[in-house]
Amino acid sequence: MMQQYLRLKKDYPDTLLFYRMGDFYEMFYGDAEKAAQLLDITLTTRGQSAGQPIPMAGVPFHSVESYLARLIRLGEAVAICEQVGEAGAAGAGKGPVERKVVRVVTPGTLTDSTLMAEKSESMLLAVHFGPRQQCGLAWLAVTQGQLNLAECAADDLPAWLARIAPSEVLVSASLTAAQQQRLEAALQTALQTAQPAAPVTRRPEWQFDAALGAARLQEQLQAASLAAWGAQGCALAHAASAALLAYAEHTQGHALTHVRSLQVARAGDLIDLPAATRRNLELVQTLRGEDAPTLFSLLDTCQTGMGSRLLKTWLLAPQRDRAAASGRHAAIAALLAPQGDAAPLWQRLRALLKGTGDVERVTARIALAQVRPRELAALRQALQKSELPALVAQAQAALLAQLAQDLAPPAECLQALQSAIAQEPAALVRDGGVIAPGHDAMLDELRAIASNCDAFLLEMETRERQRTGIANLRVQFNKVHGFYIEVTQGQAAKVPADYRRRQTLKNAERFITPELKAFEDRALSAQERALAREKWLFDELLRRLQPHIPALTRFARALAALDALAALAERAHTLEWRKPEFTREPGIDITAGRHPVVQARLQESGQGAFIANSTHLGPRQRLQIITGPNMGGKSTYMRQVALITLLASMGSYVPAESCRLGPVDAIHTRIGAADDLANAQSTFMLEMTEAAQILRSATPQSLVLMDEIGRGTSTYDGLSLATAIAAWLHDKAQCLTLFATHYFELTELPAACHAAINVHVSAAETGEGGSIAFLHEIQPGPASRSYGIQVARLAGVPAAVVNHARHVLARLETAAASQQAQPDLFAPLPEPEPAPAAEPAPPSELQAALAALDPDELSPRQALQALYQLKKLA
Repeated sequence: MMQQYLRLKKDYPDTLLFYRMGDFYEMFYGDAEKAAQLLDITLTTRGQSAGQPIPMAGVPFHSVESYLARLIRLGEAVAICEQVGEAGAAGAGKGPVERKVVRVVTPGTLTDSTLMAEKSESMLLAVHFGPRQQCGLAWLAVTQGQLNLAECAADDLPAWLARIAPSEVLVSASLTAAQQQRLEAALQTALQTAQPAAPVTRRPEWQFDAALGAARLQEQLQAASLAAWGAQGCALAHAASAALLAYAEHTQGHALTHVRSLQVARAGDLIDLPAATRRNLELVQTLRGEDAPTLFSLLDTCQTGMGSRLLKTWLLAPQRDRAAASGRHAAIAALLAPQGDAAPLWQRLRALLKGTGDVERVTARIALAQVRPRELAALRQALQKSELPALVAQAQAALLAQLAQDLAPPAECLQALQSAIAQEPAALVRDGGVIAPGHDAMLDELRAIASNCDAFLLEMETRERQRTGIANLRVQFNKVHGFYIEVTQGQAAKVPADYRRRQTLKNAERFITPELKAFEDRALSAQERALAREKWLFDELLRRLQPHIPALTRFARALAALDALAALAERAHTLEWRKPEFTREPGIDITAGRHPVVQARLQESGQGAFIANSTHLGPRQRLQIITGPNMGGKSTYMRQVALITLLASMGSYVPAESCRLGPVDAIHTRIGAADDLANAQSTFMLEMTEAAQILRSATPQSLVLMDEIGRGTSTYDGLSLATAIAAWLHDKAQCLTLFATHYFELTELPAACHAAINVHVSAAETGEGGSIAFLHEIQPGPASRSYGIQVARLAGVPAAVVNHARHVLARLETAAASQQAQPDLFAPLPEPEPAPAAEPAPPSELQAALAALDPDELSPRQALQALYQLKKLA
């Protein structure tokens, strides 16, 4: 047995091997020691090897899913080794039962619903480092039917990793030290909000081959060319896909017949949401790493897991092209439209979708031959919702009309499931009771034999008594001798000729007949044969369902899209959101906008109404300098503008009275103060790193949120940096910017920058104790003060400290008032003084022309002509 184990283990050296032995999965040697530590299970020993006891640990087979889930969360991979042979088949009863690894469970290739979160995918990503600092990417969720490709510069790898959020990363085993360092840095930057880091799995270098990848893709898609998907020129991505597909099939032990779709993602297709933006806006996780309250937790009222996953994809990957978002807006409007006396469509659709199984994952598990009976019952229940297509077709929206076509279930598939699967099947095929009565005559007979054995014996006993005239004849059964007919010695002479003696007792004889012998053979093996027959019928059903995988995939995607749209319609109705409008002109025009999550929390807690604020950003007002007290609502205001922009771009209604949105290519944020000690980055270093990324990436179509830049260093350093960054965003990047600050010197910026304006969050001091009331309204102009001491008082700082701070503030303000006026921060930098000449040089023609000019006497046209002349002379 250990020889067999070691032969199997040789093929999976870096993977925990679960070796099936009876009712347990056992592990040996290093696997046992590692699993005992990770799972907190007993480590024991069994037998000897080279004179040393063999370490051994195991888990029960019936509860293996819970142990697998714990190992997957720790980033481990597990190879499942099952008994595939019959006992005694090897060497006429000698040697162990044949075993083989039937699948490998890894963090990136999960398909079992018990191991996966309902609302998130297990994403497998392959990264191939090519020449000239370029990378090829290929990623896939095994439970979906779509493969994704992309190519990017190595410097952009962190952004792609943040967007994909892989559960496992495949790389070549031949990575150079520099490539390995770059990958680790990218993972650290991109996945800093994830609980465990994505494990990195090394694969042989030869698997990352572009020609092999292109051929594998054509085979997978059943196409002669990749031109239809625009993927013919992505050699680096082809190389990554070759390793990805090989690894996915290796772990599943089965061809990926359900993967029939390909999408090539390009950097310019999606609105850029860097990792810092996702974190600061708390899209799917709070800053503390919790799942709620977030924007996604507020949006997600989907009735199915696949709807929730699609909604999250729409949120995290909004497209720059407005066609998809506009289509969703139109669909939501159709779902919200009044229906006379009937309930709105969104309500009726959600009632129908309630309780629907995860058709997307069930379809993938059918394709991989891993599906369970109750999942097929859930699929049958989903396919029986025949009224869905007609109901969706009532809506006047192009997107819904397309979904209605895909919602038509494949009739043969539904008929097969209705005929074959019991109404309430057992959880596993091995438990029996999966195939419906009446589906298979042989199975019905075997079940009848196993369940109606007593009735048959009574019927035969009555019949034989009548035939033989032996009144005390009995038909019985025991475990030693099986079935028999017992006749007393006094009646033995009446026994018919077809009786065969089986056993002689002191006072009776026991016989068997050909009929009873045939029944015995059937009855003793009926249950075992029934289970085997069920297993065969179940496998046959899966084979019959294989041709319907593409139709089931379309059906699942349509259900998911319909569920997500109905959820957005419900949110729009419940939260009183409005339909946004897209414009070609750049800018953001929001009337009475609200922060969706904060407003919902205020309503839940009963703390009052949310104060709405309007925002107007455009070519003439593209930079807002926002001042006001801490806790006054500056960050809330900034975040709500970004969230409204994102919601509109993903195709949702928005929390505002109205919203007009121009083109947006990115949302950048620099909010909050935190350090990254693990990577030797202080709070200020992290702040400057994020600011540098924004300054290098922002374009005139980007929305930028800057909160308290420069506060992590000295006052003059911070003020200087904040000034320079604000000026760059205004003059060079020319992006739409919300710039919150406590440096009041920055309120002078609009005097020097024509597209900058001052706004402030209003507050008022009340009472003699210096109490402060936050009004949470955005008003034009700069704030008069920061109210920092009042906020400290509200926070519970001791009164003595607060009073001391008041006296210090008074002295500082008096000293500042007595000094000369502060120099202009936005004045042009002085030109360096020229070195003194030995003797005065005669004036040049240019100098003479300059000296002759009197700017006060020039008209605008004359000034422009003079400027051209001076440039020509220079």
